[in-house]
Amino acid sequence: MAAITVTPAPSAATDRLPVPLPVLHSTVLGWYEANARELPWRTPEASPWAVMVSEFMLQQTPVKRVLPAYAAWLERWPTPADLAAEAPGEAVRMWGRLGYPRRALRLHAAAVAITEEHGGLVPDDHATLLSLPGVGEYTAAAVASFAFRQRHVVLDTNVRRVFARAVTGVEYPAQATTAAERRTATALLPDDTATAATWAVAVMELGALVCTARSPECGGCPLFAGCAWQRAGRPPYEGPARRGQSYEGTDRQVRGKLLAVLRAEHGTVEQARLDAVWPDAVQRARALDGLVADGLVEPVEQGVYRLPQ
Repeated sequence: MAAITVTPAPSAATDRLPVPLPVLHSTVLGWYEANARELPWRTPEASPWAVMVSEFMLQQTPVKRVLPAYAAWLERWPTPADLAAEAPGEAVRMWGRLGYPRRALRLHAAAVAITEEHGGLVPDDHATLLSLPGVGEYTAAAVASFAFRQRHVVLDTNVRRVFARAVTGVEYPAQATTAAERRTATALLPDDTATAATWAVAVMELGALVCTARSPECGGCPLFAGCAWQRAGRPPYEGPARRGQSYEGTDRQVRGKLLAVLRAEHGTVEQARLDAVWPDAVQRARALDGLVADGLVEPVEQGVYRLPQ
């Protein structure tokens, strides 16, 4: 496999660019062809709706946890119209323990919009995708690229980390996507539409399997020889403190316990049953109020709750 040399570009607009680009593309794409995981949303049979479901579920959730939930979801709701016909609370119930359950409400809202405004078909236009409830820039670009094979910059955490290390020479990207990152990603995007769509998922896979956050397998990376971070001696991250992923004892954990009780019931739940899940009354009340404010729980009457109808 050809080595890649990553050198500073003279323009500050693109920070650093791999040279030559055709070799960069062929190297990463060749690695992807040989190493890509077989995932159901990547098969030719996967519908645009299936791709959209996977993108919602994969936000902040590992693939191994998504796989069974994805299969069950599409078995129950193989089209947007199937989901839109049910109450949003059923989406929350089916979401189970994937975490960040507001994603379930957003996916339900998107299904309703697709059904009512787009004839039940996921739009193939990036701007229209972006107009759907719960669909941000990343998801719109990912669905347009992966479902419709279009040319878009797709910047998730894995892609940003690969570019930060291989191109910019830092261990981690900024916590929020910067304009400089987007310019770099745009400069690296292949001109050919179909190649660009494969490039988007190939770089993402490289970040997920090799250029990982905590224990990168640099020796097995196709970009190892020219990676700017490697050539700089792998300098440690010097930016703002990175947010941790603590869960135990947090309001997120309490919210999850409260939702578990409500998901288990297909009717209403009384306050006493919710009170039993967590000893700290103040934290429990705060978590329940947050669930109500987020639309994940509905008060029916004083002390009685249910999933949204």
